[in-house]
Amino acid sequence: MTRKPAKTARVTKAIKPTKAEKKITFSKWDPAEIITTKERVIAFLEEALEENDPDLLLETIGHIARSKGMAQIARELNLDRVGLYKSLAPDGNPSFKTVYKLFDILGLRMKLEQKNAIKA
Repeated sequence: MTRKPAKTARVTKAIKPTKAEKKITFSKWDPAEIITTKERVIAFLEEALEENDPDLLLETIGHIARSKGMAQIARELNLDRVGLYKSLAPDGNPSFKTVYKLFDILGLRMKLEQKNAIKA
């Protein structure tokens, strides 16, 4: 008994991309490329903080650091560039002191506000 090819396989073989479609390429979007102003730095950080996700915040800080130049920031933090990349990687765990100094280098200051009003 021979098996018939699935209908979807026949359909996909029948649809051939045009020359223009073959030329379309995609590259990975890098947020560091658009974090060019202080306002965008603050906007990215505020959005990450709104999500209440420490991993997202760390990733955002990494994008911001890359947008400003990891080598220069690493020198100012007295770290090597590779060490800074590792600490700001998704599985990294930078010290609070490193993050605090990084914010200072970027010309930022942390400010706390009450999360929710306390109900009596």
